[in-house]
Amino acid sequence: MNDMQNPALPSFDFEDVKAAHDRIKGRVVYTPTLKSITLSELSGAEVFLKFENLQFTAAYKERGALNALLLMDESKRKAGVIAASAGNHAQGLAYNAKNLDIPATIVMPSTTPMVKVEQTRGHGAEIVIFGGNYDEAYAHALELAEQRGLTYIHAFDDPRVAAGQGTVAIEMLEAVPDLDRLIIPIGGGG
Repeated sequence: MNDMQNPALPSFDFEDVKAAHDRIKGRVVYTPTLKSITLSELSGAEVFLKFENLQFTAAYKERGALNALLLMDESKRKAGVIAASAGNHAQGLAYNAKNLDIPATIVMPSTTPMVKVEQTRGHGAEIVIFGGNYDEAYAHALELAEQRGLTYIHAFDDPRVAAGQGTVAIEMLEAVPDLDRLIIPIGGGG
């Protein structure tokens, strides 16, 4: 994978997901995949859920953030990273950057719940509150990245992040090899 910043269409393949799986193994929680009796009864199918809420920051977003950070060269790590996020990506990036001794800055819109701001700050990130929505925070984060020489880690429009998020599927298939379908809500694309 090349070092893209905010590509229009992330490009990666299953080999990138497998490499990310090997890269982050032991650095994230191998969360359980368990049968949901309720959803199985409601759907008439055997339904399994992956409990990513058991990650340290309570979301799968740690996986993509960690993968992107581990793929950075040493000079970029020393300079630091930046992202715009009002939630799980902010926390996942801040948490993993702290563990890797990488300075992190997170730009959050003014509408971000204070609990998310404080949790992200608690992971050691510099918090910049800017704008009334994500788009304004994102534009400001790109400006700061340029001014400060930081690497922007996009929450979903980054193949390194997407490959890291894809490791959830590998773990699900390891736990339940005969799954017929994987249904994964992706929100913005993460």
